Amino acid sequence: WGTVDVLIANAGIQIVHRTENFPFAEWKKLLAIHLDGAFLTTKACLPHMYAQKAGSIILMGSVHSKLASPLKSAYVTAKHGLIGLARTLAKEGAEFGVRANVICPGFVKTPLVEKQIPEQAVRLGISEEDVVKKVMLGGTVDGEFTTLEDVAEVAVMFAGFPTNALTGQSLIVSHGWAME
Repeated sequence: WGTVDVLIANAGIQIVHRTENFPFAEWKKLLAIHLDGAFLTTKACLPHMYAQKAGSIILMGSVHSKLASPLKSAYVTAKHGLIGLARTLAKEGAEFGVRANVICPGFVKTPLVEKQIPEQAVRLGISEEDVVKKVMLGGTVDGEFTTLEDVAEVAVMFAGFPTNALTGQSLIVSHGWAME
């Protein structure tokens, strides 16, 4: 297959509010980190990838790239936007051998997710244990968090795929929480 440069755009934050109470400055901050970050890193890498006629752009989406949850209007909007960006990049990059795809993990136990547990408990009026068991993992087939290894396996697959047969796609990795 040869050597291919890979970009993984993975910057993200989470801010939760009901939509009617969402401060516009926080909305803009979240969208800037997710969407502007992915756009700017991609824009910086494309000339090099195009010149070498190969590359793989992987954007880190979320199950929320496909679904919605209460309190996450900005996050859901940003993650949906990444799919649109990847699809556009796939169309534009095809003639240069540059693929673009989105990984859509379920809840991965990262500092971002751990921070959400007490926040959601307060906002939803339930215990932290219920946030984990019912909100985050209640829809999975096995009650398990998605692991970093789960996500890495998909990244390796996207990065190493040798043709444009796999471009402009999004793949959910969520222990069955979301299915297509």
